[in-house]
Amino acid sequence: MTKRMTRRGLLGAMGMAVVVAPLPRLLAWAKPSLKRGSGGWATGGTAAMTGASSYPNPFSLPQGEVCALTCEQVVGPCYGSTRVRKDISEGQAGLPVRLAFQVLDEACQPVPGVSVDIWHAGPKGTYSGDDQHAICNAEDKQARAAHWFRGVQTTNEEGRVDFNTCFPGWYPTRTVHIHFTLKVAGTESVTSQLYFEDSLNDDILGTQALYNTRGARDTRNADDKVTAPDRKKDFLLHTRKMPDGALLAWKTFIVRSSTGTPLCDANSEYIQAMRQSGVDPANPNTFPAGVLPPAGHGR
Repeated sequence: MTKRMTRRGLLGAMGMAVVVAPLPRLLAWAKPSLKRGSGGWATGGTAAMTGASSYPNPFSLPQGEVCALTCEQVVGPCYGSTRVRKDISEGQAGLPVRLAFQVLDEACQPVPGVSVDIWHAGPKGTYSGDDQHAICNAEDKQARAAHWFRGVQTTNEEGRVDFNTCFPGWYPTRTVHIHFTLKVAGTESVTSQLYFEDSLNDDILGTQALYNTRGARDTRNADDKVTAPDRKKDFLLHTRKMPDGALLAWKTFIVRSSTGTPLCDANSEYIQAMRQSGVDPANPNTFPAGVLPPAGHGR
């Protein structure tokens, strides 16, 4: 059945901000103070991760389950140049987060040497980078001059990488999410997205500085149009609040033993219908008329 491609629905499914109204301008970030926000959460960015050296290893317990392949979801149009680094915040403020990832093969064995590339929006719901289309940062000069919340690391002998970052902000038509792509021996194995439990999103977005001044988000996990409804739980991050007020979030990825092995698809029917209509999620030039900002649109 053919689905009607509304402007709002297309943008949401592509993983970008709606441009009917401009994305909020990023404020000039003052040097953040390190303190606790409401609910015991830390504020002030990754510098507030004072107990980072004692965070537990979330992968210390046995797998206890079959290692099923991590399935793909759309890359979206906001992937861009990245940098090799553990701390991807570039000193930006926000609720500090340690992201821990482990890459295993289908036999549940660690895979060293895997490139783990992640990117997500900042607390104000805007992506960084001077190689971005206006749809991703509306030509915001501060956002375009930065590369915050983008980074890549290579897995160690345990198949693990860690990133220090800040909790992502939301933008219209999308739930809070993190993009990632994994490359094995330089070849893309899987690209997909990760999500947080709605209860955690509600807590942080509703109570914490930088997040709670933007109004209520318009999309919850169940309403997000990217992932097939029956696969959404597969992409939820495990989380735990640390004693210093930071968030520890972790996930295990299972990669193919060979790129010749078919890759499972977790995209929704809506996304599949878009692709069939000729829309490339990574290429704004294929988006229907009326989706892109008018000429000269910027901040």
